[in-house]
Amino acid sequence: MARKYVVLRRHQETVGTTRGAGVQPAGAATETAPRVEVLDRSAVARARNDADFEFAAPSMPLKLIAPTAVAVEPRAPVVNGITWGVRAVGADTSPFDGAGIVVAVLDTGIDASHPAFAGVNLIQKDFTGEGNGDAHGHGTHCAGTIFGRDVNGTRIGVARGVTKALIGKVLGNNGGGSENIASAIQWAIENGANVISMSLGIDFPGYQAALMAEGLKAEPATSIALEGYRLNVQLFDRLASLVSTLGVFHQPCLLVAASGNESGRDQIPPFEIAASPPAVSDGFIAVAALQEGTNGHSVATFSNTGVALSGPGVAVVSAKAGGGLVAFNGTSMATPHVAGVAALWAQKLKAAGSFNVRQFTTNVLASAVRTGLDPASDLDSVGAGIVRAPQS
Repeated sequence: MARKYVVLRRHQETVGTTRGAGVQPAGAATETAPRVEVLDRSAVARARNDADFEFAAPSMPLKLIAPTAVAVEPRAPVVNGITWGVRAVGADTSPFDGAGIVVAVLDTGIDASHPAFAGVNLIQKDFTGEGNGDAHGHGTHCAGTIFGRDVNGTRIGVARGVTKALIGKVLGNNGGGSENIASAIQWAIENGANVISMSLGIDFPGYQAALMAEGLKAEPATSIALEGYRLNVQLFDRLASLVSTLGVFHQPCLLVAASGNESGRDQIPPFEIAASPPAVSDGFIAVAALQEGTNGHSVATFSNTGVALSGPGVAVVSAKAGGGLVAFNGTSMATPHVAGVAALWAQKLKAAGSFNVRQFTTNVLASAVRTGLDPASDLDSVGAGIVRAPQS
């Protein structure tokens, strides 16, 4: 099998006009969106000599961070017509609704005909070759939590004032690759995204298995897969750094990603797995999943570690592809809560004239609180705590 490589290029433009950070002098160079290419090995070797070359990594398979079942269910997923997640992050009492903020959801697509998305300008792009739409339902559910309108009297959306959403279909029936997510981030930035939500991760076992299927023995397949994993962590590090730098000149953007569902705190013996790329990469906000319990919100048994903060992730009610509502569990469900809250903070900062990369990132991370969390919750599992919407 011919290996594909994801090449990241850094582009600049010369301007003499007012941009996001202020007035740039004529002839000044400012950052533009990073450019992603997919090349073979020989082309990568040549590309390394180019002035705009930034980094290269082998494409690795992506997998959906699929919903999972847990033994402990919340006592009341919906109370007074509001999902427990919307209430837990304080979106129901926030004066902000995300109006004027552009959100991107990079997932399995979206059911654009669902009533939850009525009135939203959905800009779709397929990176899988299968066409737009959502045969799985995962992307529809995540989008509903971020900006879904009320469905049959039930509030599901954290930032239901968002009117423009970018829907990148990066996972299809045959999964996807790291080139899909890198290209989709580029596309989202170019189209004005302020928040990018990703509930997916690198499939290390899948990559190792593919190498062994080509005839490699376990040891070299594992070694090659580990090197690919390391390079992909660095690839997303570099990509996030470019996005952050770009925010100084153009729109600020926050990258939010699910930590993964591979842990087994309820197994014998119990075990915990660290977050995978892209969530583990510097510049991404890695999200853990919380559930309701007798001692307050606690980390879900499946939620991976090494996170920045947490969001509701068990029995989360949101839009169901094909119509109606459905409840799912997973860090995939926690991530859109954080993305929705980020949209509320973006709206607040924009209105105050202080919407920049530093303030945006700081306010979202600093909003997390440990109030209401199970006292046994540890920092590595829940991060700074549960994300909270601005209240004034």
